[in-house]
Amino acid sequence: MFLKYLILLLGFLGLTSCSPRVQRLSDGLTSLSQQDPAVSGDGSKLALIVDKNGRPSVQLRDIRNSKTLPLRYLSRHQPHSSPSLSWNGRYLAVIVQRGTKRVAIVEDRISGKIHRINIPGDRLPLRLSLAPDGGQLALQYSEQGKWRIKLFDLSKIIEPDLSPELRLSSPALDNAR
Repeated sequence: MFLKYLILLLGFLGLTSCSPRVQRLSDGLTSLSQQDPAVSGDGSKLALIVDKNGRPSVQLRDIRNSKTLPLRYLSRHQPHSSPSLSWNGRYLAVIVQRGTKRVAIVEDRISGKIHRINIPGDRLPLRLSLAPDGGQLALQYSEQGKWRIKLFDLSKIIEPDLSPELRLSSPALDNAR
């Protein structure tokens, strides 16, 4: 009988030790409503939508220490929706409200520049996704009751946010050496 309980206990311990590690954000976030999470490619930043004074607002957090990171432009023009981050979190793309119109923008957190994505016509942006290097933006929008996807090339207006491995093997860097 003792052997059965020992086998059962060892089996239970084996199952629980193989379960994935769950990391919760501390610092009072549990009291806020949270939605639309986006993690940077290197896993160091988390963008999410939280309720700020009754309006959905994007918040950027450093995952390692759970601190909120400043956003220059995105502290206004709410509500926000559909955040997306580049590899290191340099670029944050989000849909914002400007007056009566919803627009997609990309904030460069290093230079402080804002890149507004011009969507022609009466198209209503719904969701977006930024490429890891920041060079492309996929945008889902509504047009005459149908959902469409459009790709925007950002490579000519922003510099790439590359992973450390890609930075080391970049031909542009090889030529600069």
